[in-house]
Amino acid sequence: MKSPVPRAAAIHDLSGFGRASLTVIIPILSTMGIQVCPLPTAVLSTHTGGFEDYRLLDLSSHMRSMIDHWRKLELGFDALYSGFLGSSEQIEIVSELIAEFAREQQLVLVDPVMGDEGKPYGPMRAELIRGMRRLVRKAMVITPNFTEACFLLDREYSSRIEVAELKDWLIRLSDLGPSIVIATSVPVNPGERTSAVIAYNREDERFWKVDCTYIPAYYPGTGDAFASVVLGSLLQGDSLPIALDRAVQFVSLAIKASFGYDLPRREGVLLERVLSNLKAPLTSVTYELVDW
Repeated sequence: MKSPVPRAAAIHDLSGFGRASLTVIIPILSTMGIQVCPLPTAVLSTHTGGFEDYRLLDLSSHMRSMIDHWRKLELGFDALYSGFLGSSEQIEIVSELIAEFAREQQLVLVDPVMGDEGKPYGPMRAELIRGMRRLVRKAMVITPNFTEACFLLDREYSSRIEVAELKDWLIRLSDLGPSIVIATSVPVNPGERTSAVIAYNREDERFWKVDCTYIPAYYPGTGDAFASVVLGSLLQGDSLPIALDRAVQFVSLAIKASFGYDLPRREGVLLERVLSNLKAPLTSVTYELVDW
């Protein structure tokens, strides 16, 4: 019997403190009515964004046995969702999981977490970037930020990009395999200190854009929140532009709800204060159909 609740396998790390990865993904998708089946890649005392001397238990050697148990249970999933992967072995494991569990037209979302602001995250070596290029070929949807888009295409990072060039980038990323490419933190108007989320859907060859309000603060885990809302929205049957709008509005609200407090930003946004908004209908939409 098909479950009345959509089910998503989430392949991410789990941090004991700090709102990021699974501690963000599980509450968001659960609030949106999605059953989350986590496959932890590692357990950490804290996330790595601003904390030092954290403890890490790598679960790479256990992931295949966990997947084997799922196989014996004959589990099926409505979506497969991966994020930060810390080794080539984990990339291969996720690739194998997709090959086995993904059905035709399966919603497979790969968030290719590799870096930001032109720089790779600490453990992200060239070998892992090459592995991520292979993994995104198996996805239906990818959600790179602008830096990660540069890495996937082996392009030099720049603080600005021309519209025509960005269009070409998104098409080239889709040519790697995914039918939907969602690029975040795109510096479309660098002089105005604003950014945008821009998506390309190969099925109808349309480009969609949602502008993001500039807030002078960085909070770890907001990328996980964005990708999770996109996934939950698509599973609920929303269109791509509505999914983009919901994700941008939710993350912006979470940041604004947190910014006024004198709290360490490394702890992440005050997710608990805004989760209920995921159940509310959109009262306005800001997306644009971009005709370039």
